[in-house]
Amino acid sequence: MGVEIETMKGDLSDTAQSMIEDKKFLADLDKTCKTKQAEWDERCKVRNDELLALADTIKMLNDDDALELFKKTLPGAAVLLQTEVTSTEVRKEALAALAGQHGVQLDLISMAIRGKKVNFDKVIKMVDDMVALLKKEQQDDDDKKEMCEMQLDKAEDDLKVLETTVADLEKSIADGKEEIVTLTDEIAALTKGLAALDKQVEEAMVNRKEENEDYQSLMANNGAALEIIGMAKNRLNKFYNPAMYVAPASFIQLHKQADDEAPAPPPETFGAYAKQSEGSNGVIAMIDSLVADLEKEMQEAELEEKDSQGDYEQFTRDAADKRVMDSKSITEKDGAKADAEVNLVKETKERQTKMKEALATVDYIGGVHKDCDWLLQNYDVRKQARVGEGDALTKAKAVLSGADFSLVQTNSKFLRVRK
Repeated sequence: MGVEIETMKGDLSDTAQSMIEDKKFLADLDKTCKTKQAEWDERCKVRNDELLALADTIKMLNDDDALELFKKTLPGAAVLLQTEVTSTEVRKEALAALAGQHGVQLDLISMAIRGKKVNFDKVIKMVDDMVALLKKEQQDDDDKKEMCEMQLDKAEDDLKVLETTVADLEKSIADGKEEIVTLTDEIAALTKGLAALDKQVEEAMVNRKEENEDYQSLMANNGAALEIIGMAKNRLNKFYNPAMYVAPASFIQLHKQADDEAPAPPPETFGAYAKQSEGSNGVIAMIDSLVADLEKEMQEAELEEKDSQGDYEQFTRDAADKRVMDSKSITEKDGAKADAEVNLVKETKERQTKMKEALATVDYIGGVHKDCDWLLQNYDVRKQARVGEGDALTKAKAVLSGADFSLVQTNSKFLRVRK
């Protein structure tokens, strides 16, 4: 609609400019016609004055007294006679004026002039009617030529707009299809990525569970080992280093339970035994080394467990955020894809409609060409022919307008005058 408005504005500007030029031409034409009319009126007046003078002269020469005088003064000479025989020459001149022009009306006028009993007034009326008809036909041709050119210009402009619109729609449709394919691939990739992410989260959870179980098992085993080693060391201290011995709660309970019973008499033994203090120190040192190794291993395992748990928690948070973002992106792309599909259907229908309009416009242009081409191609020839016919009819009418003649003949000389 915007393009059409701009086109119409351009047409309005061109039409306004053309109207100004036409008005100027019309003013010049009116001025020229008035000048020509004044010249023609002056010419007719002079010709009528000339004809009147000749008629008066012939009347004087054809007077009975003058004729009688001429018989006496001009012996042996031919007598001056008055006759009304100029119609034949008038016909010849009128037909000569129409020579070279053909047409039903012109042929009819020529036949009327050739008739034995010609009525010049009737023929003149036929000429006037023919001139009026030629003017009407020329005006009809002018109107139709203007209408044809306007219709063709508008239809061709409309066709260009439709072709541009169809081309734009085709490009938009191709872009829409490509966009839909791209969105489909992106949605599939995101969906596949979510499935892979869920699988990674599940695998990470299984791995974390296994690592935690290994950690718990290690801590339990190492704790049990430390407890056993501690008990062993405590037992050695009981013998070798009584000051460092710590009585276990279970031992105390056992002793309490044994207080109610009478101790059995000690068995017979060998003599006093000497303690291996130096050897015991090496064993206890070895036990302490084992305890240190176990405690170090437990500390390292605890640090690794803490780091692993932290990494796992960070991974799950990142995975949850990524899942939210990817899910939101999928939703947005699904919406964009749906909009693109709706727009694609709309543009496809609009393209079909515009193509039908373009085909209809082509058919319309073909019809206008069929109706107008002959006129447009032959307009100048037809106009020139009408101008020729009009000039011929004007000349014929001028000849027929003075159809009454008088002839004064002396020997081979004569005077001819129109009344």
